[in-house]
Amino acid sequence: MNKALKHSLVYITAAILLVACSNKKTNPPPATTTTTPMLTASTPVLGYNLLSKICGIWNGPVTSTTPLGNYPQWIVDFRPISGWQVSAKNELDTLNSIFMSFFICYSNSQFKLAFRNGGTFTGLQRVAYMACDSVSETATQSYYQFSDFVQGKKRDIVDVLFRNDSLYLTAYTNKQNTQSTATIHMSWSAKLQDTTSCQNAKTACSFPQKSGFEDFSTTFATAAEAVYYANSGDPAGDPYTESQQPYLGQSTLSYTVSSSYTLNSSNHVFLIVTTQPLISGTGVNMANLIYRSRYVILSASSKSYVFNYMHPGTYYLYAVYDANSDGTMDSGDYVSTTNTTFTLSPKGTASATTQINFTIP
Repeated sequence: MNKALKHSLVYITAAILLVACSNKKTNPPPATTTTTPMLTASTPVLGYNLLSKICGIWNGPVTSTTPLGNYPQWIVDFRPISGWQVSAKNELDTLNSIFMSFFICYSNSQFKLAFRNGGTFTGLQRVAYMACDSVSETATQSYYQFSDFVQGKKRDIVDVLFRNDSLYLTAYTNKQNTQSTATIHMSWSAKLQDTTSCQNAKTACSFPQKSGFEDFSTTFATAAEAVYYANSGDPAGDPYTESQQPYLGQSTLSYTVSSSYTLNSSNHVFLIVTTQPLISGTGVNMANLIYRSRYVILSASSKSYVFNYMHPGTYYLYAVYDANSDGTMDSGDYVSTTNTTFTLSPKGTASATTQINFTIP
């Protein structure tokens, strides 16, 4: 699951007016400066309606040209983290993750949405910024296009299309400037699973509202592209790092194993976080699988994982040992059977531990 991770986004601009000095022996005119205008409720923001449309838990297959390949499900939980920003963080395993964020910015003398697409790929950090450059909204569908703040569509493109309860996200890239044009990178076709999980965040953030923005008016003025890299930590020059993101918290989640079970360290354990309980009575409420929010695949020798930049809220933790290594939860696998609950506060920390104690018949 969750094996494709990538996308991109960022902006460009800067306007500097130079005023020549007069040869006359009079005081020169004052230097002309540019100022960022005020953002008000009536200010046009290109792509603004995407913020409301994308909130919710989405799930669907990914087709990818990356080394991670294709996979049948990618679950993404988009929620507001301020009045003018939504985000989602996902993990595949300890080396691959992605943090996506859409927010209002000011660039090239215009307010618009920006798309920040960052994370780790085989342990290396990469962050790309793209600006909304095209919008088409009708009664039946809404389309938004984003491209690199500096090189535009030549470098990176992300197309976002909403139609009824479906989301289609397609990314293109010129593969780190090795191609003359951007070609298909990945595509995701997702169905909306749930909108209730993001309601508390909407209320807490008074979402949506044009209450703030990132000023990118000169951010990329001298940049060759709006992409940043690092071996670890926040990439140098990243204008809006993960650690600067508002509202989000951190959860340290772990599992133990009943003395009746022994795990093979070459197999994997899935830590799964949901917003509604999966266990009902003595069985699994399969209908509540739509409420999966975060998950990670761990080696069976690893017993815990830190989920960074996690949406505040109340969650349920489960662990699944993949005994037959087929990547799914099925007969013979070991699972936890308790609705282990934890609550994460804004910018807070939380921890929880569940126990693997049952074999699926």
